Amino acid sequence: MQNGKGQPRFLLNWGKREPVWIDRLWLFGFTITAMVLLLVQLGDQPLKDWDEGLVAQVAREIWQAPAGSLTWLHPTLWGDPYFNKPPLVHWLIAALYSVAGISEWTTRLPSACFTLLSVVLFYGVGREVFYQRSPAVFATVVYLTSLPVIRNGRFAMLDGAILCHALLLLWCLLRARRDYRYLLPAGFAFGLLCLTKGVLVAVLLGGLALLFLMLDTPRLLKQPYLWIGLVLGSLPAGLWYAAQWWHYGSAFLGNNLVEQSLQRIWTDVEDNGAPPWYYLLEVLKYGAPWILFLPLGLRLAWTSRNLSWAKLAIVWGAGYLIAISLMATKLPWYILPLSPAIALIVGAQLAEMWHHGNLLGIERIEPTPYSRIWLGIFAVLATVGWAGALYYAVIQSPADRLLSLIAAAVGLTFTVTAILMARQNPQSLTILAWGTYVALFLLMISPHWAWELAESYPVLPIAEMIQTQVPAGQVVHTSYPYNRPSLNFYSQHQVLPAAEKQLKRVWRKADRPYLLIDRSTLSQMAIASPQILAEQEDWLLVTKDKI
Repeated sequence: MQNGKGQPRFLLNWGKREPVWIDRLWLFGFTITAMVLLLVQLGDQPLKDWDEGLVAQVAREIWQAPAGSLTWLHPTLWGDPYFNKPPLVHWLIAALYSVAGISEWTTRLPSACFTLLSVVLFYGVGREVFYQRSPAVFATVVYLTSLPVIRNGRFAMLDGAILCHALLLLWCLLRARRDYRYLLPAGFAFGLLCLTKGVLVAVLLGGLALLFLMLDTPRLLKQPYLWIGLVLGSLPAGLWYAAQWWHYGSAFLGNNLVEQSLQRIWTDVEDNGAPPWYYLLEVLKYGAPWILFLPLGLRLAWTSRNLSWAKLAIVWGAGYLIAISLMATKLPWYILPLSPAIALIVGAQLAEMWHHGNLLGIERIEPTPYSRIWLGIFAVLATVGWAGALYYAVIQSPADRLLSLIAAAVGLTFTVTAILMARQNPQSLTILAWGTYVALFLLMISPHWAWELAESYPVLPIAEMIQTQVPAGQVVHTSYPYNRPSLNFYSQHQVLPAAEKQLKRVWRKADRPYLLIDRSTLSQMAIASPQILAEQEDWLLVTKDKI
């Protein structure tokens, strides 16, 4: 429902704020529900390629480094300088290794905790930009049940920390509208971004935050607290970068700032190029079911663009999407910082739909009925869900039966949502939220949440084979065409991909070569007197016969 100026009524209600304990209750509920999704069976699946294997190996070398070696300050990867990213997350994982040992759980726990904290911070951001609680609650529900946020937040990657630090920066800036002292920790949040993903990402996200301040609260830009906080907060990151430059010289600047950061803007590093609309397709693929409400939410945000929530969502969302879409290098997880903007927009739209219906059986003045289009959309989605449940239950192998349960949960959720939408009942949004949460929970307790692991051979048995048969420090060459950092980590050996000609050269020149090759490659190479040390499935660990 809108007033005479076209603004949503619930967004213009400045009424008295509800008691603080209600916010604490919501925070407690969001914390528990997020903790379940992020921590359940966190360590049951092996580490995946790429980032997890790299992050874990760098953290292990920091932990295993001799005292006084300064490896914690100058991280290494297989003994070589590691210039890719600053080591904040690696430090935390290494510290956890020293306390609880090396495992998938200890490797992923810091990232999961950062993502958990980001849920709490996001609710705080919502309460600062919305005048009522309901849009902040709906927005947090959308953020909490976002598949990219939860799934990538469980991996031992840097993205959960980026979300956490970015939302901490926004929350501090929003709180500073009432207390200038919050500008100081905002500067430290910027410094944490620098120590997590690098200067380029920190400048991008920090610049978007300052642009929002320029449009929403320009008086904060004149406050000394802001600039003092930025200087003090950036000091640790600046000292770390200075230490790398002092130790490595121009090699560090060329690799870290150019090859690993700036070069990704104009070059598709490691053949990770894609068209400019790549991230729009990513949003469509993994944004269900909330992506259905995004078009209406975008219209609502544009008509409400004089309000803080809409300014933040538009500046943050549009600015970040344009920046990453123009980059030549495109990776799926680059889209995660867009999630808060999408959640704000969709949350505002859901709250608008909630208040326009018959809430708790009380008929509101001039309620706006839900469009029959919603009934058709959710009916189609329900059909797809039930068809998927039937497919995985009857046709697929028993290992995929849990996918049938997940699909059934999706089908049931959309079915009940469609029925309640047809009855003009706003509780349909509650059912949709809970059903999405249940489906996500079932996915997280299944082995399918890390679906990248199915793209190649199982890493653990091959790694065990290498670790038990190959002497320490010996490099293994493989006919597999891609590098697998997870295999390197588990086997504690470098396993380097090589073409057939290179494999023959290694075999010919080395006294005791170790090759991980498939049977077809072994037959094509026609090497003399190979000694098969071990085999797993179609992979053989081969060396020269001692005779």
